[in-house]
Amino acid sequence: MEWIAKINDAINGVVWGAPMLILLIGVGILMTLRNRGLQFRKFGYALKNTIGKIFKKSEAGEGEITPFQAVSTALAGTVGTGNIAGITTAVTLGGPGTLFWLWVTALIGMATKYSEVLLAVKYRERNQYGDWVGGPMYYIKNGLGKNWKWLGVLFCIFAALAALGTGNAIQAGNIVSSINTVVLAFNPAFGGQATLNLVLGIVLAILAAVVLFGGVKRLGAVTEKLVPAMAVVYIVACLAVILANAASLPTVFHDIFVGAFTPNGITGGAVGSMIMVVTWGMKRGIFSNEAGLGTAPMAHATTSEKEPVRQALYGIFEVFMDTIIICTLTGLTLLCSGIDLHYGTMGETSLVSASLGTLFTQKGGSLIIAVALALFAFSTILGWALYGSRCCEFIFGPKAIRPYQIVYILIIVVGATVKLDLVWAIADTLNGLMAIPNLIAVAGLSGVVVKCTKEYFAKEKTLEKTK
Repeated sequence: MEWIAKINDAINGVVWGAPMLILLIGVGILMTLRNRGLQFRKFGYALKNTIGKIFKKSEAGEGEITPFQAVSTALAGTVGTGNIAGITTAVTLGGPGTLFWLWVTALIGMATKYSEVLLAVKYRERNQYGDWVGGPMYYIKNGLGKNWKWLGVLFCIFAALAALGTGNAIQAGNIVSSINTVVLAFNPAFGGQATLNLVLGIVLAILAAVVLFGGVKRLGAVTEKLVPAMAVVYIVACLAVILANAASLPTVFHDIFVGAFTPNGITGGAVGSMIMVVTWGMKRGIFSNEAGLGTAPMAHATTSEKEPVRQALYGIFEVFMDTIIICTLTGLTLLCSGIDLHYGTMGETSLVSASLGTLFTQKGGSLIIAVALALFAFSTILGWALYGSRCCEFIFGPKAIRPYQIVYILIIVVGATVKLDLVWAIADTLNGLMAIPNLIAVAGLSGVVVKCTKEYFAKEKTLEKTK
């Protein structure tokens, strides 16, 4: 196993090194420039036509889900433990300045996610069951052409395997770990962790099976309720801590902006260089919102929305919600609370628990994090189940969906009961590998994105004049 770990580490160093960050940011800048800063120019329009319509009732036909259910499913896969543990790692290793680069990555990533979603809806297909299917593999095949189908197959192989690790086993492990933390906080003498983990794993597997075997419509119905619930629990708790420490906000924002460019001039974190600050900020931004990875477009492709640009606006909202809102709240909660943030002080989630504990007591903080992590992680399990199934379907046909789902559900129990450090490392590498085919396709089809965008807003302008 040691040689596998060494090979993976070598590949991971290349996959998530400077070239990948340059590719991810480069495609985001390309799409920003080609669309003339659409995410900034039309930001208000995007919010009005996404979050502004969540209470508007909409119907979806067979094999479809509503636009809001589609973005909820996408957010279910995107908003996960990276919003808590990932941001904590960035702040403790890179200091407060990492939040600035996290924001920069998100602002650029909005253009990438917008483009991915637009292409997914434009080039999607109906499968033999009548469901909409789409994503990078379909816009590679139908957009770049059938000669590029092999690139879509590569994406699917990497994504289907990554789903079993990143989207499944690791999330199940995080859920049982957070629940164990609460149990030990209330009963330090508790010694039945192994049995508890197995029971929790089985319960999670059953719950996931009920949702997944109900098809895409049941998945959409569950995620549209689960995602807002998990966001509200976490956002309210973080805001309470930030407001209770409002007097420290000027200092915190000073440290963020100064630390972004002069890392050695601020306190907190094991800051060694400007490169570390920028790298951790950008890496965690990309890991969190997944702009460029190609996952979320598979969820958005199932929407009942017929206009690609209208659904693509949800891509802008998705990155905004995930990174600008939730990740920022995590960072501000840590920095405002006044706890020791030097790396190695305690585990990532324990640091956030301690931050919340400054207001809600340590037991209360642990309970809030356990609930938030459980909801975040379970929603990620559901979202990535769709991604893995769609990838298997593209390679082997619709009959491969159910066998993949069965394996996926069994892996939940494994993830809840076994240490999976190597699986996490390999899945992390696969995440990077799946981004490469997707980014090639987005860059290659950038002209299509520009054309669709111009045509849509030209029609909107004409409609406004006729009113």
